[in-house]
Amino acid sequence: MKTGRIGAGRRCVEILYRSCGRVLVMAAILAAPAGTAGAQTSKSTLITGASVVDGTGAPARPASVRIQGDRIVAIGELKPLAGEQVVDASGQVLSPGFIDTHSHHDHGLFKQPDALPVTSQGITTIIVGQDGGSELPLPRLFARMAKTPVAVNIASYVGHNSIRAQVLGKNYKRVATAAEIDRMRAIVRAGMQAGALGLSTGLEYDPGIYATKDEVLTLAKEAARSGGRYISHIRSEDQYIWAALDEIVEIGRATGMPVQVSHMKLAMTDWWGQADRYLGVMDRARAAGVNITGDVYPYEYWQSTLTVMFPKRDFANRESAQFALDHLAPADGLLLSEFSPDRKLVGKTVAQVAVQRGIDPAVALMQLIAESQVPGAEEMVIGTSMRADDVGKLIAWPSSNISSDGQLNDRHPRGTGSFTRVLRQYVREQHLLTLEQAINKMTGAAAAHMGLADRGVIRPGARADLILFDPATVADRATSENPSAQSVGISRVWVNGGLVLKDGKPTGTRTGQPVRRAVAEK
Repeated sequence: MKTGRIGAGRRCVEILYRSCGRVLVMAAILAAPAGTAGAQTSKSTLITGASVVDGTGAPARPASVRIQGDRIVAIGELKPLAGEQVVDASGQVLSPGFIDTHSHHDHGLFKQPDALPVTSQGITTIIVGQDGGSELPLPRLFARMAKTPVAVNIASYVGHNSIRAQVLGKNYKRVATAAEIDRMRAIVRAGMQAGALGLSTGLEYDPGIYATKDEVLTLAKEAARSGGRYISHIRSEDQYIWAALDEIVEIGRATGMPVQVSHMKLAMTDWWGQADRYLGVMDRARAAGVNITGDVYPYEYWQSTLTVMFPKRDFANRESAQFALDHLAPADGLLLSEFSPDRKLVGKTVAQVAVQRGIDPAVALMQLIAESQVPGAEEMVIGTSMRADDVGKLIAWPSSNISSDGQLNDRHPRGTGSFTRVLRQYVREQHLLTLEQAINKMTGAAAAHMGLADRGVIRPGARADLILFDPATVADRATSENPSAQSVGISRVWVNGGLVLKDGKPTGTRTGQPVRRAVAEK
């Protein structure tokens, strides 16, 4: 790690944030105050002795940082003020709080408002409404934050699947009519007016899988009219991945809006080793003027539904089932993480279910899907179908950022360990990234990819979302066998100036804010 130094005899410069009374009009994100559980002091806090990695990718440097209220107000060689709380951060790194650009941690959050699986890995802002699924109407989510304060900030996309389900109902396995698309456009427009970041899609899932490209493009254009973005679980991450990438590139080209590929991966054995081809598509699009980015979680296994492996929705087709097992994930690499028809099967692989039932794996796969098709049934599977070197290349791509795709309570360890895993594995052990590069991917780059102007960096005037950690010990502990094991090495977490985590434990302070897209003034 390269470390910048403040030279001996250099004149001390205290950089102060002063409001100049100007109205800033930007394609940015503004946060409205939310309720707080626990005392929020108006006194300032001075963090001293830390190695500051500011989120921009610049080299680490020794500096002190002062926060007051919910803002960073000064950076430099600072002396404590009278009555000021001083935190000695010697030997630790101070960085912006991590921004999870693809999160499902809102599920159950209001029952677990301290968000410990999130804050313990350094995340201070979660971006939800992913894979086409969001709260409708969106203001309901922000109203819940006011009623039940939480420890992290929340921003949201408006979800295409949720909108399509609302408009088409149970009769969704078809092309939408012009009138239905107009109704969907109106819901997108309302979501954007409520502060959504943009439109999200999950085109491998019902009901979005039945949407035409024209439907998706029309709704994306509606979001673009309000300065929104587009984020997508693309139409295929395996068999038809190249056509799916072409589709999101075309949406970016046709709308002019920023577009992001969710959880980039090569989830098919036929494409293993072709990360360069994948990134070539992305780089050529960027060279042609399309603002396309992507996020990645640091695991070789995904979690989704068994049905996602059947793009033709032909669940009873043995040939399709065998293809999935031969090319996407083997039967012993498909671990049931949820199966409400028979919870005794949770934790077993499809291969083990096949042996238990005395049938071959393809038949077992078809049976499990059939059993989960009853109303109210739920099934999830963890599929091992990526290769480590491909994941590493996608993470190292200059225009990617880190995400978790995780939940608070889940069988996949990504919900508890993604960000600290990057610091342990890709920075400290493999040296794939420098510390500054990794933090940039989790803060400044993530903020830029979501359009957040006042988070993800340490500078005067930015929101005081900050974390302190020991770069020599920070690590994930979550595994498939123990997915809830808490990360270690992160000692303090501030969210909007409130100390929400100290020494690995929640403080009871819940200063998370709703983060809305700014509406440009006319």
